[in-house]
Amino acid sequence: MSGRQRQGTPPAAGEARRQDEQLAPARESSAADGRPPADGVRPRLVQGPVGAHLRRLAVPMAFGFLALLMFQLVDTFFVGQLGTEELAAVGFTFPIGFLLMSLGIGLGVGTASVLSRAIGAGQMHDARRIATDALLLAVSVMAPLAALGLWSVDLLFGAMGASGRVLALVHDYMDVWYLGVTVLVVPMVANAAIRATGDTRAPAAIMGVAGVINLALDPLLIFGLAGFPRLEVRGAALATVISWGFACATALVLLSRREHLLDLSPRTPAAVWRSWRRILYVAVPASATQLVVPLSGAVITSIVARFGAPAVAAYGVGTRLDPIAMIGILSLASALPVFVGQNWGAGRPDRVRAAVRAALRFSLLWGGAAWLLLFAARGVIARAFNDDPQVIGILGAYLTLLPLSYGALGTSLLVTSSLNALNKPLHSATIAFGRMFGLYVPLAWLGSRVWGVRGVFVGGAAANAVAGVVSVLWIHRQLREQRH
Repeated sequence: MSGRQRQGTPPAAGEARRQDEQLAPARESSAADGRPPADGVRPRLVQGPVGAHLRRLAVPMAFGFLALLMFQLVDTFFVGQLGTEELAAVGFTFPIGFLLMSLGIGLGVGTASVLSRAIGAGQMHDARRIATDALLLAVSVMAPLAALGLWSVDLLFGAMGASGRVLALVHDYMDVWYLGVTVLVVPMVANAAIRATGDTRAPAAIMGVAGVINLALDPLLIFGLAGFPRLEVRGAALATVISWGFACATALVLLSRREHLLDLSPRTPAAVWRSWRRILYVAVPASATQLVVPLSGAVITSIVARFGAPAVAAYGVGTRLDPIAMIGILSLASALPVFVGQNWGAGRPDRVRAAVRAALRFSLLWGGAAWLLLFAARGVIARAFNDDPQVIGILGAYLTLLPLSYGALGTSLLVTSSLNALNKPLHSATIAFGRMFGLYVPLAWLGSRVWGVRGVFVGGAAANAVAGVVSVLWIHRQLREQRH
């Protein structure tokens, strides 16, 4: 690290990096040459073909993403059968749920980043402390937030516009959801810890089974079928909590009995805080980054709304199709940090560079194929969602213009996830915030002034393209400059 970099490093960041540098002595002595550390645990990703490892990590993640999408779709579908007010009540809960889930995702990113590097360096005693303290951190963060949420339901959701029966229905949902939010977040962190070992199949299987449980319980608890009580909106929340409770218990059992990554021996508060500081150094920026898309999306929606309801409807459908079309890239973006972390911890920057290059090539290939498919089928897709000619025309324009930048957008996502694994979370957050608020929002606004609603899509594609180029240059510079 240069003198200039040290001079500008905040104390907390400097301490987190010093803690990370304690892994260095074991890098050459164990993980880099493939020999297991003293307790017999072997890093899984520091040897063997890079491409094969990335495929093995990424494919299960695709199924995990589908399971997460299923949670939202299933709950929305069944609650929608109860009526408009019930659906509106659950709609009010989405922003708060997304906020707390973003914190959980950020904690998972921080855990995977620190833990994968410890495992790669062969420091399994340190790894057990990190995994255990990460779970304690998740509980310590979420429990008080849940208590605050329960206390503030009327105040918060009333300020958002819920009133009368809708507010009462919000209570029905959130009173259960808040009580179970800890078992919603703990498995996110536990699954991140399992992924850090190089296993993405088990977390994907856990989420898949949890999704099936939610699918089975929703109609039973919402409508009171097969002898179950009819709980309506409260039943939807309870089904979610039960299914995530299964995920929580299963992930903890795997961490304890198979991975041996739980250490329940007494710890001093100072020792726990040292682990928390390292995790939070990555987790806080990662959580903030998770909020970039919905916040900027709200701004973009307000720009699109100037062109009427058909434009908003088309834009809404398009943004929901994006993650499905990019699922291969998103899966790789979640798997890549595990590989990067273990190999960086093992002192194998050559394998890190090879993985990043392979991932960026894949992003461009997947993005190009996705654009060709969506462009060819744009009319069929648009008519499947709505028969309004305006909606069909605008959605067709969206599917023609935005997917052109999927490959570049993917490179940006892959770079930000890699930077988190390299313990560079502020760099990652800078790219994410810069892409959305420095490029997307102003270019979309400018495009709307010149070409109308289609100019919004042109601006978005241009923003993704510029961010993609900048991200590639950024990661290559980081990999050249950083030395063990």
